[in-house]
Amino acid sequence: MERTLKGIPAAPGLAIGQAVALKRTADAGRPAVTGEVALDPASEWVRFGQALDQARESVARLEERTRREVGEAEAAVFGAHLLMLEDPELLERVKAGIEAGSPAERAVAAAGEELAGIMAGLDDPYLQERALDIRDISRRLIAALRGEQEEEVGGPAPFILLADDLLPSQTARLDRHRVLGLATAGGGPTSHTAVLARSMGIPAVVGLGAGTLDGIADGVRLILDGAEGLLILDPSEETLTRYEELLAQREVERAALSALRHAPAQTADGHRIELAANIAGLQDLAAVLEAGAEGVGLFRTEFLFMEREEPPSEEEQYAIYREVAERLAPRPVIIRTLDAGGDKPIAYLGIEREENPFLGWRGIRYSLDQVELLRSQLRAALRAAAHGSIRVMFPMITTLAEVRRARALLIECEGELRAEGIPLGPVEVGIMVEVPAAALCADQLAPEVDFFSIGSNDLTQYTLAVDRGNRVVSHLYDPLHPAVLRLIHQVVEAAHRHGKWAGLCGEAGSHPDALPILVGLGLDELSVAPPSVLRVKAQLRGLTGAECRRQASDHLKTGT
Repeated sequence: MERTLKGIPAAPGLAIGQAVALKRTADAGRPAVTGEVALDPASEWVRFGQALDQARESVARLEERTRREVGEAEAAVFGAHLLMLEDPELLERVKAGIEAGSPAERAVAAAGEELAGIMAGLDDPYLQERALDIRDISRRLIAALRGEQEEEVGGPAPFILLADDLLPSQTARLDRHRVLGLATAGGGPTSHTAVLARSMGIPAVVGLGAGTLDGIADGVRLILDGAEGLLILDPSEETLTRYEELLAQREVERAALSALRHAPAQTADGHRIELAANIAGLQDLAAVLEAGAEGVGLFRTEFLFMEREEPPSEEEQYAIYREVAERLAPRPVIIRTLDAGGDKPIAYLGIEREENPFLGWRGIRYSLDQVELLRSQLRAALRAAAHGSIRVMFPMITTLAEVRRARALLIECEGELRAEGIPLGPVEVGIMVEVPAAALCADQLAPEVDFFSIGSNDLTQYTLAVDRGNRVVSHLYDPLHPAVLRLIHQVVEAAHRHGKWAGLCGEAGSHPDALPILVGLGLDELSVAPPSVLRVKAQLRGLTGAECRRQASDHLKTGT
């Protein structure tokens, strides 16, 4: 018999499918720990420190995956988790528990639950929902202590996932091809789980109420309406037909968007923009080709260095770069050299924890100190250029000397390969403009490079002195702030004065409010996440150059 549950709309969209319940979700959030007593608190503290390092690496990988597959803003969820792992109050509580004789697992569970309880008891709904984030990192620490792998979420076929609650890390790891929608008994619309679901395009209903999902057997047919906050169990034929018609209508709309795949990325009055995609590896190529992107505007090669115990060899990198170049030829592929450090710690690279990692040993600063790693990347890229259109881009540039040293190393690598009789191809050379110093000195840097690519995320963060992952100040993070736009405009003008082109590969490129302004500033290229390519193209084709220039001018003057 049909039954309707009413919850809180969390992510819009419709889903019709079979139920799969996530078992023991609450226990995953509040991990039970056996009561054995630690004999040596000092050893337990060392063990906890090792687990903490593992948890940091695990969260950093998840942050990078979320940045790559979902978006920069959503990845900030796990940037916040990294900060929680450094929280002195959490560490002090864990240490006190260990010194009192508890094993590290029990100390972590107790400390995490105490802090989560404090957050859950606050009046602010936003802060209440951060309790789940604390339980998430507590669970991750205990899994690291136990040597456990992260569990798979869900079943083998497309399904609607039911859970008491869902941790942010579980949500980020959902396979969007298998999960049609999700419904939770707890949670709210501002939870990180809800934010991630919206960004991943997974319809979601939260806050259905304690116990409401108990007893729903796997395989029961469900309809989930994320916009209305409805979960319909055992729908009648009439209800099912109505929702199937709505789904069919949505498919028609998606097909219209898909029809733009081979259409040019240009405004209604013919102003052309090169529209590329950001990738982190071979797994992203299918989405790039499906979206009809005009190339890869940012290959985040640091992802190739993660989830392993040593750097990839030149041969490994060459094989990957070559495959990307061949599959996308003749479209260009911009390979950004290793951008480790900052929010991307990789343990084996020897980058120690820093007081201010975003201001520290990262990007080109690290690579120029570890030239063999950079040399292997450049040689691999030059070799791949024999099979397609390869461009190389250096991150975190601040000075002219850095550009010249990096280019000199590239020339050395070209000479080595020729001397060894190894085929290579020509590469264009560009830099990331992420630091205000580079933007302000763009006229001096432009003669040294073939192109600029503006990293709007870091440029905004550095210009406004705002950590976008810090909930207390994140409302000040504004890529459309006049100061940021003036820097972007200055970079574009400097590039054009020297006959070079300028692109942007930050999150702002896919933001509907930012797109007309960025086009109006004169950017030649935009690179966005593959799922955003068609939507950006559709919006671009509805704009006019004159309107874009007007909006850009207004924002440069007033920020409105």
